[in-house]
Amino acid sequence: MIGKYCIVRTARAGVFAGMVAERNGHEVVLKNARRIWYWDGAATLSQLATEGTKRPQNCKFPAPVEEVMLFNVIEIIPTTPTAKASISSVPEWKK
Repeated sequence: MIGKYCIVRTARAGVFAGMVAERNGHEVVLKNARRIWYWDGAATLSQLATEGTKRPQNCKFPAPVEEVMLFNVIEIIPTTPTAKASISSVPEWKK
């Protein structure tokens, strides 16, 4: 998974999308990572990773961070180029 754009689900911190830079057991470092706070237009994370979102206007993905270390990772799903483009095209959610 190193070097691939993936969706990463943690046990407590939620879901993120980004480039996997490092993995050590249940710890993952993501580069250029966006938190997937709320998504619409995909039934599951697997569908989001393969097809992207059909409703980007309804998604809540904050601005990317340069790097994040995630603990208690329970799932890593590589994305397709289509899904990566879809996730990247979601406008930054701000309050």
